[in-house]
Amino acid sequence: MRHFLILGLLALGGCQSFTPTQPMPGMPATVEAVDVPRYLGTWFEQARLPIFFQDGADVRCEDVTAIYTPRPDGAVDVLNTCRNALQGGARRAATAVATPVPGSNNARLRVSFFWPFHGDYWVLGLDPDYRWAVVGSPSRRVLWILSRSTEMAPADYEQAVAIAAREGFAVQNLQRTAQSPR
Repeated sequence: MRHFLILGLLALGGCQSFTPTQPMPGMPATVEAVDVPRYLGTWFEQARLPIFFQDGADVRCEDVTAIYTPRPDGAVDVLNTCRNALQGGARRAATAVATPVPGSNNARLRVSFFWPFHGDYWVLGLDPDYRWAVVGSPSRRVLWILSRSTEMAPADYEQAVAIAAREGFAVQNLQRTAQSPR
């Protein structure tokens, strides 16, 4: 029993991710700054690296959206939704709180779906007009390409993928996200 307790504590410790306030060698580079009010609103996922909570034996997320709204404390409420194509299009939703990492000019956020656990959300690429974004983690295991509309211009998509490739993400494993017109 004691061994299981020790393993459990080690596993929980591994859930806490590392988010430096300054770039470190070998880490993906973020954009210089994110203007949070311009970033707020609805984003449509265009592509992602497969991840268990969106792609698994009983889930395949389509029509994925992320809605960001401001909080009075300076953090951002996050609402992620999708339709599960493997369960007849059943809607799935998850809420979280995103907090900017001090010193990152809002380009790095810590996102918590339930306390005390969090994940790193780094903005790696951002269109000057905030029409699309490339978001990932320092581990390079998660990556999303987002846009403000359900369709993304091919040239914009190629530019977003090029940013992810430059930052060392396995872009050959990207899968496009099905989006219904809205």
